[in-house]
Amino acid sequence: MPSTLPRRSFLLAAGAGAALAQSSAAPVRLGLIGSGGRGRTVLGEFKKDPALEPRAVCDVYEPNLEAGLSAAGPGAKAYRDYRALLDDREIDAVLIATPEHWHHRMALDAMAAGKDLYIEKPLCHTPEEGKQLVEAWRGSDRIVQVGMQRRSYNLYREARDLRRDGRLGEVRMVRTYWLNSQTSARQADFQGPIDWKQWLGPAAERTGAIPPNPTHFFNWRHLKAYAGGIVIDQGAHIYDSIHMIMDAGYPTAVNASAGPADVEGIDQPLSVVVIAEYPQDFLAVFTINYRAMKYESRADQLNCYDGDKARMDIGRELLRIYDSASPAQPAVSKEQPGGFAQATTDHVANFLHCVRTREQPVAPMDKGFQAALILQLANRSLETGRRVRWNAETLTAEV
Repeated sequence: MPSTLPRRSFLLAAGAGAALAQSSAAPVRLGLIGSGGRGRTVLGEFKKDPALEPRAVCDVYEPNLEAGLSAAGPGAKAYRDYRALLDDREIDAVLIATPEHWHHRMALDAMAAGKDLYIEKPLCHTPEEGKQLVEAWRGSDRIVQVGMQRRSYNLYREARDLRRDGRLGEVRMVRTYWLNSQTSARQADFQGPIDWKQWLGPAAERTGAIPPNPTHFFNWRHLKAYAGGIVIDQGAHIYDSIHMIMDAGYPTAVNASAGPADVEGIDQPLSVVVIAEYPQDFLAVFTINYRAMKYESRADQLNCYDGDKARMDIGRELLRIYDSASPAQPAVSKEQPGGFAQATTDHVANFLHCVRTREQPVAPMDKGFQAALILQLANRSLETGRRVRWNAETLTAEV
């Protein structure tokens, strides 16, 4: 007669088997490029894999370099020029967590150097950069994972499956918001040496030869010379999750409106509305307002999928469905505290699995570009005051 294990014993046995399989996995030798706070945080997720070997850390700001070496652990080499790290033949893969204005060049150079790469979002600064990255990636054999962890989040995967199964009916509009409070730019001084010329890099064409500027360094996300503003920094996550749940990709057109950039030290607006149109016959509306009140992170964002049979709400830690017959009470209600943090762990694990197996990861280069593109076109709409169309065949914008 076959024996059965109690549920807890079965789970423990299964977990032990998974750990044993992981511990026998092929080593992956990693280099970190950009060891600021986000880079060190994601490096910590990489180090959860027992076969991961942090071999190198690169940063142009000495305090970050020292902190990155400490996070990597004994034996990691220090680099102050990322190109020298890419020349290191002992490195298999790189984690790129630099400011946005460096992503395009570093990703191209990493692929050319034969490295697999995990790159933080947004993938790139302009549609032209994104087109070049996608074309270079398609012509290579490199594994690329963009850091959009909702694609590895089981709650969002379940939402996608519910939509696919027809639970919502026809969805013609997705409405989203992200709220926060920011009333000033970060004020800080450099705490050590910085190679300012190298930090400026590709942005030097837009800034000129400006002297070292800590306001620019600590607030790059909000400055046009280095990034697309908070609308792309957060919106890339939101639009990527919409693309996944709706099985969508490139838009047909994007339109945007914004409030004034009225915070000293910041030249990008903090209150923006974006409307993206898709060939699947739906609209995706993203509203971000960093001049609202402060929310707990678990409640600062929500995405509503308006179907003709039901509405689905999904946030960082919740999934709810409201049927047309009883719209005041959720027919489905799930809470998943801590799930958002686990999604990053799973996203990194998916990348390392694909490095070893050469399978495609869940957030490859083209998905990363499609998410960033929506907000890049939104910024062009703000600049021109017009709706911007997108040609998915030629990968070009048309105003």
